[in-house]
Amino acid sequence: MKINAGEIRVGMLLEHKNDLWEVLKSQHVKPGKGGAFAQVEMKSVNKNTKLNERFRSNETVEKASLDEINFNYLYEDENKYFFMNPKTFNQIEIKKEILGNKGKLLMENLEVLVSFYNDVPISVDLPKQVNCRIKTTDVALKGQTVSSSYKPATLDNGLSIQVPPFIESGDVVIIDTRSLEYVKKV
Repeated sequence: MKINAGEIRVGMLLEHKNDLWEVLKSQHVKPGKGGAFAQVEMKSVNKNTKLNERFRSNETVEKASLDEINFNYLYEDENKYFFMNPKTFNQIEIKKEILGNKGKLLMENLEVLVSFYNDVPISVDLPKQVNCRIKTTDVALKGQTVSSSYKPATLDNGLSIQVPPFIESGDVVIIDTRSLEYVKKV
């Protein structure tokens, strides 16, 4: 689908120079002399390289069309995660590099949204928030105020996050899957 350069937004996937690019930054510039343009920083989904490109406002770019399908997480091995489509029971495998640290938040039967480009899985969207148990955390020091200070904590899945002083080992907390930050105690 063709879109104008002025419609490029962060997070979009574009087909450009025979590759698939994720938009990291997009700035629309209107200089005093000459035509307006969009300065776009992109990262290649396949090659993991970055590219800064300048598109004139009257140019069009190809927005990638993705198929998004819900899958349930099953299990993992050394370098892959395995998912199942709950409607067709088809199973797929996705390399661990695609998810990165967010893969540690996967729990059995967690429903995720997998994006496919030409029948190849390229990204996995987790629910916005998941529940996790605190494995270990430091003891809160007297005099610390809740709003100004956080302390390190390790979750049962191995992730390290910052939590407020009143959180203790064994507590269940809600984690934001986009920023990997503490939201609230359950």
